Amino acid sequence: MRYTPSGAPVVSFVLEHRSRQIENGIERDVACEFHATAIGEMAQSMCVAGPGWEIEATGFVAARSKRSKQPVLHVTQIKFLKGIDNGFQTEEKE
Repeated sequence: MRYTPSGAPVVSFVLEHRSRQIENGIERDVACEFHATAIGEMAQSMCVAGPGWEIEATGFVAARSKRSKQPVLHVTQIKFLKGIDNGFQTEEKE
């Protein structure tokens, strides 16, 4: 974990997606990896997770920086599906 100049915690990580999808009437396996980042409370929550934990992450996609247009998922909600006892969930309250 690192911290912004204002002191907010930030963590960067890689998410792996695996699923079965139907394309043109044919079922296929889909797998990919993509970069993600979490700031503040979400960063602290992600530090609890270990490699291989199953999570559901929600957020928005933005360019990595002004110089790099590589997409990065900025996580705003995390739901832990497997990996710890009794479950753990965090999301922004409205």
